[in-house]
Amino acid sequence: MSEQPDQQPTSTVNGTSGVYRNGNGSNSRHQSQPEQQPSAPQANKFSPRSAQIVGWGYHVPEKVITNFDLEQIVDTQDEWIRTRTGIEERHVAAAPSETSASLGIRAARAALESADVAPSKVDLIICATSSPEHIFPSTASIIQDGLGASNAGAFDLSAACSGFVYGLSMARGHILAGDAEYVLVVGAETLSRIVDWTDRGTCVLFGDGAGAVLVAASDVPGGITASVLGSDGSGADLLTVPAGGSAMPASLETVSSGGHYIKMDGTAVFRFATRVMAEATRQVLGKAGLSVDDVDLVIPHQANVRIIQNSVLKQLKIPEEKVFVNLQKYGNTSTASIPIALCEAIEEGRIHPGDNLVFVGFGAGLTWAACAIKWSVPVSKPEETWWRNTQRQATYQAAAARSMWKRAIRRVYSQFPEESRWGGGRKEGNEAG
Repeated sequence: MSEQPDQQPTSTVNGTSGVYRNGNGSNSRHQSQPEQQPSAPQANKFSPRSAQIVGWGYHVPEKVITNFDLEQIVDTQDEWIRTRTGIEERHVAAAPSETSASLGIRAARAALESADVAPSKVDLIICATSSPEHIFPSTASIIQDGLGASNAGAFDLSAACSGFVYGLSMARGHILAGDAEYVLVVGAETLSRIVDWTDRGTCVLFGDGAGAVLVAASDVPGGITASVLGSDGSGADLLTVPAGGSAMPASLETVSSGGHYIKMDGTAVFRFATRVMAEATRQVLGKAGLSVDDVDLVIPHQANVRIIQNSVLKQLKIPEEKVFVNLQKYGNTSTASIPIALCEAIEEGRIHPGDNLVFVGFGAGLTWAACAIKWSVPVSKPEETWWRNTQRQATYQAAAARSMWKRAIRRVYSQFPEESRWGGGRKEGNEAG
């Protein structure tokens, strides 16, 4: 999201588990884990449940477009983009095979591998995305198939750049209600496919990528302790892709007029974001019983450095060393920005067991969301062995083979006359719905 002047955009804006069921359905403890770790609630069904992030991973496309590359495409300058947004480069999906689902699958696999949990153990997959594979089916269902998560339900969540935090809140709710033990939350985007590369007000801002976390039920206190979700639909027109839905179905006119590209009132979004980011952070800390001084690290939506500075740093008086920023490398990856930043914060040693974290974001809708997390798991990766790696690859290959087999069976079955499918008793047309 960004502030956008008349001529140029001025602003916009992996892990181990504790004691829980591993991929083989048994309980295991990594040697480096502390004495008490997250565990599956089966050990004591009367113990309070918590929702712990136990695995994390991300994936971005290889192709990088720098600000200098953009200077060759539109009327803009590297120095101008950096000073007003903080962005220096962004990754874009250049190959046709790179889609929101394929990026999401790669990130989700990394999250499962870091937690050493098999796809078959996942109960639910939530994919937050603003650039889904299709209107339907859901991108989450395609990710579920690609993972071989045969026991998981799957659905997409549309809350724009706030979507990943919305997804964490949904995951927490399912786990605390006892409806799931493992929930995979994915943020996946290919925004470069819906950006008008002739519009210097938006094309400089967005990038592609995916991040995922595995949320597990636990009897250890902490994890996702509180969340705040908000929406103001009166601002729905401030950041939107106007065409392609029921209000403006695709037509020659919508295509020729660029109605399928991102449109944004950058100045209005900037004002909204700087206010709501600070407010949401205060609210979620209050719900969690924490003060601003208790926060060890804030991971905000990576949209625009000036929004982060004017909200988290200036309004909340949180020191710069407690705020993680990596948007200079990726731009605004919408729902993927917070999980990608989380993974890099862990890689850089910025997160430790016992830390209090805040994730906060805003987006089209207008929406906003924040969650408070008491980090309760080690951040070292489980020891990688050739056997475990071979098992994983075999699992993914088996999932692909199973998917192809099911598709083939459906094609064969579709060739039989309708009467034979129904024992000769039905002659109606296709009644699927």
